[in-house]
Amino acid sequence: MFRTLCVAAFAAILSIATAIPVGADTVIAKLLGQERRGLTAMSQTRVASYLKAPAATSGYTRDWLDAQTPAKGDANWRCLSEALYFEARGETVKGQFAVAEVILNRVDSPRYPDSICGVINQGTGQIYGCQFTYTCDGRAEIIAEPRAFERVGKIASIMARGAKRPLTGGATHYHTRSVNPNWSRVFPRTATIGYHYFYKQPTRLSQN
Repeated sequence: MFRTLCVAAFAAILSIATAIPVGADTVIAKLLGQERRGLTAMSQTRVASYLKAPAATSGYTRDWLDAQTPAKGDANWRCLSEALYFEARGETVKGQFAVAEVILNRVDSPRYPDSICGVINQGTGQIYGCQFTYTCDGRAEIIAEPRAFERVGKIASIMARGAKRPLTGGATHYHTRSVNPNWSRVFPRTATIGYHYFYKQPTRLSQN
């Protein structure tokens, strides 16, 4: 009976792995560790609570993000962290996740480089050729707000590990409300989040 209960509980944990908010892998690991020793009634209650948890949107709050373990990673993680810091550190957590989605959507697109650093640095050094303003604005890229960088570093880690991208509808472009680039008149807008508008580059532009 006890063995059957443990097996069932273990199966329940595995079945909800994709439904738990992004970045909750630490919690899963702890619960799996409890299962190895025999799940208690309390841990089973915790599993049940996660079954009822909302999807990824619970991750788009400052409190949730602050509770996550500080992250570090490879060069691509650093590139994504810096892009989020310089492009979106003043945005809400949700807005920062949205900008990360755009960068990763470009990585997946055959129109753009196939690495995070490649996407972010595309055109860097070319007048009006850079894709992300901070890479060619002539200013030194100094991390002056370490707490803000720690937060975006967590987002970069979560997204680079393959978290879902439900916010922007596959967007490959964005701009702030204060500008109006030419392509924004042609590309369909997919989302408005915080101070940014998001767009998806059409597969083929119509010919007039």
